[in-house]
Amino acid sequence: MKKCIVLKGDIVWTERPERFEYQENGYLVLEGDKIQGVCSEAPKGEYETYDFSGSLIVPGLTDLHMHAPQHQFAGLYMDEELLEWLEKHTFPYESRFSDIDYALRAYRAFISDLKRSATTRAAVFATIHKDATLLLMKLMEESGLSGFVGKVSMDRNSPHFLAEETDRAITEEESFLSESYHFMNVRPIITPRFVPSCSDALLGELGRMARERNLPVQSHLDENVSEIEWVKELCPWSSSYADAYDHFGLLGPTPTIMAHVVWPGDDEIELLAERGVYVAHSPSSNTNLSSGIAPIRKMMECGIRIGLATDIAGGSTLSMLRIITDAVQVSKIRCRYIDQAEKPLRFSEAFYLASKGGGSFFGRVGSFEPGYDGDILVFDDGAFPSILRSELSVPERLEMLSYRHPDAPLAAKFVKGRRIV
Repeated sequence: MKKCIVLKGDIVWTERPERFEYQENGYLVLEGDKIQGVCSEAPKGEYETYDFSGSLIVPGLTDLHMHAPQHQFAGLYMDEELLEWLEKHTFPYESRFSDIDYALRAYRAFISDLKRSATTRAAVFATIHKDATLLLMKLMEESGLSGFVGKVSMDRNSPHFLAEETDRAITEEESFLSESYHFMNVRPIITPRFVPSCSDALLGELGRMARERNLPVQSHLDENVSEIEWVKELCPWSSSYADAYDHFGLLGPTPTIMAHVVWPGDDEIELLAERGVYVAHSPSSNTNLSSGIAPIRKMMECGIRIGLATDIAGGSTLSMLRIITDAVQVSKIRCRYIDQAEKPLRFSEAFYLASKGGGSFFGRVGSFEPGYDGDILVFDDGAFPSILRSELSVPERLEMLSYRHPDAPLAAKFVKGRRIV
């Protein structure tokens, strides 16, 4: 018999981008790992009840793109652009993960912080090191979190200490995939770092593995102007950066995440929409590394599915509440200085992208509609007093919390109906 749980509190979620749904002093009902619904009165029957009266109850948030090994140097070297930042800092640091003892210490710290954050689902880059990547999956599984983890593939234009020979990159990826299937809540994902670091032969084999094993794919696209020019030199036969991925079967037909997409051409936007690709919008990282401001409104209106992402350590925080407000703020700058036809994101829209929008990559995730997974966050916003609090609606309290206290500690966190915080 499935365990039934009721959470009492001030419940708020988005079913559509344009508005919040909420129930003040309401009841969120779970049966097993699934949401049964929200009601205004206590349900009848035998339930285990959690009384969070006066606290905000919101869906778990999804981080659609992050680099676990970079967590330890988040907040450093933010005065450089992408390619220089990778060469001088990121690649040398990631090489340390060949040492499994170092990887254990670093990934324990990462998982500890991620578990305490507002993230319940994540799509994660590891490094080229198979054993360390499997260790990361093990730690993430044990924490109660859920998501995808990828062993990074890269065999060209990489420093000697962080490059694989092509044949070895292929065999190591196949070995990683074979050894990672026993995990229940953390699954493998095909992860070419980006086109410049992967040969045509490697990209072709990764595309084959994705198709034959029906695996999702994650990578980077159109993040930086210099990067795009580099792809033109490396793939002169392609019509665009996105077309280069598509040529190797890495832009669908399996579920695909492309991070950043700051500088897409109209043909690329059309292709991404046609292939059903998810864009992981990383507003903090795009600002920190001087990449630009992605045309999120335009892509949404063209039917592209969007989620939000921290992109640690291009981004400097694991707080998805902070990413939500950053997404709103950079969209205002884009509207003012780049394209006044692109309306800024509203707070409800950005919250939707961080919850149901990105969560849909994982299934029915990120909402309190019946049948959705029981991913739940509880914030005691009363711990941050304001004389206006009693006058605010539940969505307004969530907005105030997100802007003023984006690192607020959790009162509780549930993943798939199981309390982990």
